Amino acid sequence: MALDLSLYLVTDSTPAILRGHDICKVVEEALKGGVTVVQYRDKKSDTGDLVKTAKKLHEITRRYNVPLIINDRVDVAIASGAEGVHLGQDDMSTTKPSRIRRHAVKAVEEGADYLGIGTIFATPTKTNTKSIIGTAGAKIILDSLSRLDRSVSTVAIGGINLSNVQRVLYQSAGQSGKQLDGVAVVSAIMAADDPKSAAEEIKKIMAVPPPFATRQLSSPRESELATDVPGVVQQVVTAHPIVHSMINFVVANFVANVAIAAGVSPIMSQYGDEAKDLAVHGGGLVINMGTLTSASVTEYLKAIKAYNSNGNPVVLDPVGAGATAIRRGAVKTLMAGGYFDLIKGNEREIKEVYGNTTNEQGTQRGVDSGPRNVVLLTGSTDYLSDGNRVIAVKNGHELLSRATGTGCAVGTICGAYLAAFRDDKLLAVLAGLLMYEIAAENAAAKDTVQGPGTFLPAFLDEIYSIVQKASQGEHTWFEGRAKIEHIAL
Repeated sequence: MALDLSLYLVTDSTPAILRGHDICKVVEEALKGGVTVVQYRDKKSDTGDLVKTAKKLHEITRRYNVPLIINDRVDVAIASGAEGVHLGQDDMSTTKPSRIRRHAVKAVEEGADYLGIGTIFATPTKTNTKSIIGTAGAKIILDSLSRLDRSVSTVAIGGINLSNVQRVLYQSAGQSGKQLDGVAVVSAIMAADDPKSAAEEIKKIMAVPPPFATRQLSSPRESELATDVPGVVQQVVTAHPIVHSMINFVVANFVANVAIAAGVSPIMSQYGDEAKDLAVHGGGLVINMGTLTSASVTEYLKAIKAYNSNGNPVVLDPVGAGATAIRRGAVKTLMAGGYFDLIKGNEREIKEVYGNTTNEQGTQRGVDSGPRNVVLLTGSTDYLSDGNRVIAVKNGHELLSRATGTGCAVGTICGAYLAAFRDDKLLAVLAGLLMYEIAAENAAAKDTVQGPGTFLPAFLDEIYSIVQKASQGEHTWFEGRAKIEHIAL
């Protein structure tokens, strides 16, 4: 029997998931909806009951020509005539890349027919999860497997559902080109009111790329990036893009004024339900965690879903990401809840998002930075990367760090530029950043500027001046001003 891993159903017999439904009926409905593999997982029933249920499930799966896999129990697989056994990896206590690669390679070398990669996202169905690798971890494994002599199929598992399955497939793709062969789904089907429809919807959405999978340039074009910046700025100020900023209330007024000066139409709203109507206008979304409340993350997730569904850019500014347990938890939830075109922050914040910091047990905390997005690490020198290109930007002025809101406004500017210029995310962010920081240099050079109090109004004026010139096709504001350096990976 051929092994098609595309939609791999893992059963769950717990009352909270099944809710009184018969497991065999749920599985059969899921098979009608397009499930291609069924794994029977039940860690609590005794052997006799496991064999009895496995035999019933096998009778059903054979009618649909779909293999039945038994979780961990070789004896149950033999007794029921199932096509295979899924053996779990229980001793993987870290998400360090070297350990991930070793476990994956070892499994292949020992003859595995396929490899389950996870846990991708946090999930209530597996309470003994020691680590979460995210799609970034899946990508590491896929790249390692591509270098082996023996080919092996792969399926991702952990928290995968209709809202994130496209993103999992998209972001997990390795640099080598190796992709996942499928995804394993548990509660998204087993707990569904209509398992058949749930499976059909997941299968359908897996067949098309996610809306946010924008066109990427075929070559890095590093030498041309600076040359292209004035044209991008002109395109953005002509488009007057909308940017929806879910930004901290301390800086909302200043950031809105920056956006208006930059030729952008700002919407300052923390109400996630509004995003469904706002996202259809083609603008960008900015999530800024500066002033978290108990309701913030829920509202953020609603907005992220709306903008992801429309293929519009989303920016994450994880302010204070590692400062408290609440903020660390918020980062994990947001990274699992949607796709970000740009993640912007200082060194500590970026490390928290990516997972380079460790907790007391040595386990990485981060979840998922993933490929195909842009990261902006801010500081005295800014570093911008899309995974293929790294650029150091040395523009700006020290006075930018002396006033509240100037850092937050960068996220809003970048969100607008990503919305109006879709051809190259890195170039879009670079253009917005250089416009912003050159304006700061111009403002600081004025004789009337004596400190932060006089700098801010002058800064707004200089942004407005650049925008006026750019709208008329005048690029003198940029000539000889970019202080950028291309860094080899």
